[in-house]
Amino acid sequence: MKRLMISATLCMLVGCAFAQKDVVKKAKSAMNSKEYSEARTIIKPALENPETANLPDTWKLAGDIEYDQFNNEVEVEMTSLVTKKTVDEKKMYSGLLASYAPYIKADELAEQPDEKGKIKNKVRKDIAAKLKFAYPYFRNGGIINLNNKESKTAADFFEIYWNIPSLEMFNNKSDKEFFAKQDTAIQEVKYYAAISAINAKETDRALAMLKRITEEPFIENNVYELREVYELIADEYKKNNDSIAFTQALQDGAKKFPKSTYFIPNLINEYIKANRLDDALLYLDEAIKNDPANTCDFESVKASIYATRQDYEKATEYYTAAITADSKCERALEGLARNYMLQAQNLKSEALQTNRRTQTELDAKADDLYKKSIPLLESLRTLLNNRNASVDEKKQVLVLLRNAYYNLNMPEYDVISTELEGLSGGAE
Repeated sequence: MKRLMISATLCMLVGCAFAQKDVVKKAKSAMNSKEYSEARTIIKPALENPETANLPDTWKLAGDIEYDQFNNEVEVEMTSLVTKKTVDEKKMYSGLLASYAPYIKADELAEQPDEKGKIKNKVRKDIAAKLKFAYPYFRNGGIINLNNKESKTAADFFEIYWNIPSLEMFNNKSDKEFFAKQDTAIQEVKYYAAISAINAKETDRALAMLKRITEEPFIENNVYELREVYELIADEYKKNNDSIAFTQALQDGAKKFPKSTYFIPNLINEYIKANRLDDALLYLDEAIKNDPANTCDFESVKASIYATRQDYEKATEYYTAAITADSKCERALEGLARNYMLQAQNLKSEALQTNRRTQTELDAKADDLYKKSIPLLESLRTLLNNRNASVDEKKQVLVLLRNAYYNLNMPEYDVISTELEGLSGGAE
């Protein structure tokens, strides 16, 4: 009885195996009849059933179904001038894209050694031939989807085009030579793959692609520079509010591209936000050396750091350096004026707590500082008027000027007050 039960079970398993193999035959028949939707429906259970899911031929057929749909449209395209038939690009490229994963799966399964430790990959030759033929179509599919703003699908096509030459099945000299001739635009494709992933908001995927570009040999091209790849990496971290990774990316970029006007200024901002002011000062010196055209901004930032530390002498030195480099440096004109006025206010406060003689001396020093601020603020006021600055910018300078004139008891105070009232609609 026990022996009979075992035999019955064995028959059931054999029957199941035959049933699944019959499914594979039916799927192939539907494919040959170009009934692709039916073929997909038939083959799907075989891809999941344990009896057939680990067979290379099952996955090869799944890939063939998709590839045949693609190839059918290619043939229409090649004969369209004669037959007047229209190519269905959607079917062509959806079939091509869907063929890749099953083909890779089939090849991986066929590379598994048998019980004797031997590898008998009977599917690789045909898969390799088909992928080589279809290779340029993957790039075309990426371009079409990129133009149609189908970013994720564009990234899929471009990434496959990028990956195919490095597949193990093409690890021989003749294949490498073949792809070298085909691959004149590979560097651009890498970039478009990453950009498509960025546009699809697939951050992790985009970062992986961008980092891969930096790790592979870079070919000079007319689309982008390697520096831009490092910038995009930093941007992706910034968009995701990963300040640690963003700072690290900026450091990497600044080290590799010290003359870039992107990495060091952003790095300085990050250091200032993190209160790492000594680090910011080091990079500011580097920024001034690499980008003298922006000495105005960099020297002003440097001065402002010293001002926050109440090192007014250093702050004055660097604000003055900024104005010397650019007499129209608005940031430095305002910063130096504020620097003088802040010192003057401190002296006035100190004077209130001393004797009459010391108070007189301190007040005189404070007045000198207020006087120094006035020509700076007047110059800034002229610059703002000349460039039609916003009302808020103008008001800010007028408030400082009024403060200086008030402390010096000068008649210009009333003039500035009237001007401020005009800007404020009488609210000032």
